[in-house]
Amino acid sequence: MRKNILITGASSGIGAGMAREFAARGHNLALCARRIERLEELQHELTEKYGIKVSVRVLDVNNYPQVFEVFEAFASEFGQLDRIIVNAGVGNGRRIGKGHFEINRQTAETNFIAGLAQCEAAVGIFRRQNAGHLVTISSMSAFRGLPRHLTTYAASKAAIAALTEGIRAELFDTPIKVSTILPGYIRTELNAGAKKLPFEVSEEVGSKALVQAIDREPSTACVPSWPWTLVGFFMKHFPLRWVIKLG
Repeated sequence: MRKNILITGASSGIGAGMAREFAARGHNLALCARRIERLEELQHELTEKYGIKVSVRVLDVNNYPQVFEVFEAFASEFGQLDRIIVNAGVGNGRRIGKGHFEINRQTAETNFIAGLAQCEAAVGIFRRQNAGHLVTISSMSAFRGLPRHLTTYAASKAAIAALTEGIRAELFDTPIKVSTILPGYIRTELNAGAKKLPFEVSEEVGSKALVQAIDREPSTACVPSWPWTLVGFFMKHFPLRWVIKLG
């Protein structure tokens, strides 16, 4: 059992949802995000309900030295980190060439460069332990380049997926496992105002499916498996014009 689990971006959305699911399964949790008040509320909820160890720390993943400091502090506190889930990210994006470079830059930096910092910190700990499970949360959008506001977001999620595969190749014959998780549409408070999306599921359903997939420790997994594994096949192999029409 991967007893001690670190989750970034755990103050809301699927980060908090996964924390609740793992807590229900008896895991100890190291939770970090920018909003300490939300983390402390979650800490109180989970320790009261499940009697597990939950430690929380402030982390802005774009503060790269802080990423290493927080991960190492958790490793020291827990003695060993068995699984680290690189979940923190943003969904902002704008059409390319419309004067919104800063928004797109922030999305690319948070989802990829900050993801790289988290992977560096995590794998450093796992190499020292000679054990562990690295999980990155990518997106179904990583399968293809996408238009409109999704262009930079999809590119950043493709980048983190490629990075993860490279790490998996690097660690292929070691005790360290590496998984890329590609969620479909999961409705959370972060996208509560968006229009209804195809095949969307609730935060509770999505978080449960994510944890079930992560516990299998696959190389890659589309979540929920149905229908997103099939959708992923079509996205990868259909002509781009068809992918655009699918939205």
